[in-house]
Amino acid sequence: MIVQEGPALIDELVREGARRMLAQALQAEVDDYITRHSNERDAHGRRLVVRNGSHEPREVVTAAGAVAVRAPRVDDRRIDPATGERRRFSSAILPSWCRRTPKITEVLPLLYLHGLSSGDFVPALGQFLGSNAGLSSSTVTRLTETWKTEQQAFSHRDLSGVDYVYVWAEGIHVTIGLAEHKLCLLVLIGVRADGHKELVALVDGYRESTESWADLLRDCARRGMRAPVLAVGDGALGFWGALREVFPETREQRCWVHKTANVLAALPKSAHPGAKKALTEIWNVEDKHKALDAVTCFDAAYGAKFGKAVAKVRDDLDELLAFYDFPAEHWQYLRTTNPIESTFATVRHRTRVTRGPGSRTAGLAMAFKLIEAAQDRWRAVNGPHLVALVRAGAVFEAGRLVERPDDHTHTEAA
Repeated sequence: MIVQEGPALIDELVREGARRMLAQALQAEVDDYITRHSNERDAHGRRLVVRNGSHEPREVVTAAGAVAVRAPRVDDRRIDPATGERRRFSSAILPSWCRRTPKITEVLPLLYLHGLSSGDFVPALGQFLGSNAGLSSSTVTRLTETWKTEQQAFSHRDLSGVDYVYVWAEGIHVTIGLAEHKLCLLVLIGVRADGHKELVALVDGYRESTESWADLLRDCARRGMRAPVLAVGDGALGFWGALREVFPETREQRCWVHKTANVLAALPKSAHPGAKKALTEIWNVEDKHKALDAVTCFDAAYGAKFGKAVAKVRDDLDELLAFYDFPAEHWQYLRTTNPIESTFATVRHRTRVTRGPGSRTAGLAMAFKLIEAAQDRWRAVNGPHLVALVRAGAVFEAGRLVERPDDHTHTEAA
C-alpha cells in the first residue's frame, strides 16, 4: 500500500475535516428545524415536519478544496396559508443553488486583475483546489456579466442619504493584458458620519487627469453627495484641481507615505535612514506645534545640501499637517491613503503582462467586486462618535475636542 506523504496528505486531511464539519453543521441545522416544528401535527397526530433521507451528493468548491456534500432532506407537509403552497426547508448554510463558497467568488476578480483571462480560471483554480467542479468557463462568464450589472447599478445609486465626512482618493493603475492603455481605476472611499468606511465611487479614468477626477466628483455631486470635510490623497495634481472646482470647501490632506517616498527620491541612499526618522518626527508627534518644530529641524539638517528634498515638505506643509486639526483618534487614518492601498496591494504591483486581451468593463467590474469583498472586513474608525462632531464643525486642538472654542479663543487673547 502506498502512503501519501507531504502536502498531498495534508490537503486531503483538510478536505476531509471540512467535509465532516459541513456534514455535522447541516445535520444540526436540520435537527433544529425539525425540533422547532415538532408540535405541529396533522389530523391523525402525525408530525408535519420530519427527516426524509438525504439529497443526491454534490461537490462544493470551498477554500479547503472540492468537498463532497450529501445534505439531509426534510419532508415539510405544512401549507403556507398566504400562498396555499407547501412550505420548504431551505438551508442557510448550504443553499440548493450553491456550488462554490463566497470565498472562491472573491478569488475570481483577483485572478482577473492579475492578468488571467476567464479561460485561465478553470485550470488555475482546479490545480489550486483539486477539482474543477462548478468552475466552467461559461460559469465565470455569467458571473462577470452579473458583476458588470451590479457595478453599473452601484455607479448610478443615490448618494443624498449618505454623508461622507472624510474621503480617500487614489488612482490605481492595473495591467490586465489590455490591447489599449492599461486600466486606471479612480477610487473614492469615504467615512460615513457613523464612522464606518465604504466605497463611494469607482470609475475607469484616463490616467489621473483633472478632467477624469472632475467628472467623477461632479457625478457624485449630481447624485446628492455633500462636500466632505477632509479629502486624503497623494500629490497628483489631477485630483486636487478637480476637488477645488467641485468641492472647494473641502480641506486637503496629503498622504505621508507618498510624500516620504518623494522626499527620499531626492536624497542619496546614505541619507535615507536619518531622513525617514526625521520625517516620522513631523507626522508622529503630539500636536501641530511640535510638528512645525520638527520641520524646522529637518530643514536645518538637510536644507543646505538637499534643498529640493526640503522643498517637497515645505511646499505642501499646510496640506501635510491638516490632520492635526482633527480628532487624535482619527489621525492614523487621515495621514495616508492606506484604506485604498491595502485593498489593491496584491494587484497594483504586478508588472508582467499576461497573454490575451482583457476587457476594460470586465476589469472595472472585477475591481468593484474585489473592493466589495474587502469592504465586509473594514472596521469603523476609532472614536466613531467623533466623526459626526467633525461634520458639525467642532474644533479640535492637539487632537482633543475644544468644548467652548469661543471662550478658549478669548482666554488665549487675554
